[in-house]
Amino acid sequence: MMTQPTDAQIRNAYALAVERYAAFGVDVERALATLAGVSISLHCWQGDDVGGFEAPGGELTGGIAATGNYPGKARTADELRRDLDLVYSLIPGAHRLNLHAIYAETGGRQVERTDLKPEHFSRWIDWAKETRRGLDFNPTLFSHPKAASGMTLASYDASIRQFWVDHCIACRRIGAAMGKALGTACVTNIWIPDGYKDIPADRATPRALLQESLDAVLAEKLDRRHNLDAVEGKLFGLGAESYTVGSAEFYLGYAVANQVLLCLDSGHFHPTETIADKISAVLLYVPELLLHVSRGVRWDSDHVVIFSDDLQAIMQELVRGGFLARTHIGLDYFDASINRVAAWAIGTRAALRALLLAMLEPLDQLRGLEIAGDFTGRLALLEELKALPWAAVWDYHCLRHEVPVGYSFLGEIRGYEKRELSKRP
Repeated sequence: MMTQPTDAQIRNAYALAVERYAAFGVDVERALATLAGVSISLHCWQGDDVGGFEAPGGELTGGIAATGNYPGKARTADELRRDLDLVYSLIPGAHRLNLHAIYAETGGRQVERTDLKPEHFSRWIDWAKETRRGLDFNPTLFSHPKAASGMTLASYDASIRQFWVDHCIACRRIGAAMGKALGTACVTNIWIPDGYKDIPADRATPRALLQESLDAVLAEKLDRRHNLDAVEGKLFGLGAESYTVGSAEFYLGYAVANQVLLCLDSGHFHPTETIADKISAVLLYVPELLLHVSRGVRWDSDHVVIFSDDLQAIMQELVRGGFLARTHIGLDYFDASINRVAAWAIGTRAALRALLLAMLEPLDQLRGLEIAGDFTGRLALLEELKALPWAAVWDYHCLRHEVPVGYSFLGEIRGYEKRELSKRP
């Protein structure tokens, strides 16, 4: 049987960790205060396998695939909110929620995506107000008859393009309404599945059409205090293996030219390519970044985020470069093979732990060694830092925020599974 440390043991271990880090010139309390101010946007689609609540529900398309059939999937918005309430209670800090347009609540009526309005998200806004959470938003350009061809904003069919332009315009207005109501800017992110399975004869025209569509979507100037626009690229997708219209290069150019946020999804690049190195480069040219932190295995398979080298590198870059104030961190994965509530909690806690580890680095010392050309000292120090008692600091952070310490969070999820999730067919 696993024994949890007592509060006294956690505090004593923390006190020793503070001393160890102080020897390296690290102010642990300052790091924890910074971490407490970071707000991660959890993704609503982990709770129901990207199904949404449209009436009637449609088939999941656009290269989106949630694998597994673990019991307990949320079937209604109320169930999804209950699941999320539990997740937030297991995570230290104050965090956000990222919604897709298909999570509208329309009272069982079919409302076309072009006709969605803030009122269809009023219960989400009320919930966010009550729980003091910010909301982010996304148009849904998949799982719809008008996306069946695999092309939306880049379609050769002008009526199809206009439909999706109108949908994105509606979503920007919804995002602005969310931001205004909650007093915190909503990041409205556009991702499209457009592409071809096999080699195209014309790569240029669809990209010109996409540029034209995006220009129409963003033509209306919205208050940046309420809405921030972001665009998201991808290397390839299922059914679009040979050509993706909205590539990383396309969206980088578009974001720079139009000074909108660039979304970097850690699962949208080559498996050996990390987004950590891209952060400092693109922030020279775009105002802010949106990160979708995921874990691709072989392909953009959206595995649950874990405390991996890749995750640590991303968070180190944000902290070392002083980019936290210009970066919006969101999660993006959907694993239906395990308890969905646990998937949220595991991934978010991993992201926060990686941030903490980065915040506990003696940056002035590391930079000094680097500037002096002492690369031996830099390497030696970086390796020594890996053995410092950062986990004791994390445990204390959880204790201070009155959330479960260590593995004990799973016990609360097991209890919730028995009380709630097991009753969902």
